[in-house]
Amino acid sequence: MTEDPYPKLTAREHAQVAWAVARMAKRCVAGENVDRADLERKVERILDNARKREAK
Repeated sequence: MTEDPYPKLTAREHAQVAWAVARMAKRCVAGENVDRADLERKVERILDNARKREAK
């Protein structure tokens, strides 16, 4: 059985990820050349923290 790549998220983490994804979508609508790397890093940081918490 394969391991799920996404950790269990708290309600707060779900909200934070949803907000960041919505902002990324808004930036995509603004144009192709708009940088959204900061939001992608934020989502990765949230997921990494959730993985660390789940590993405890």
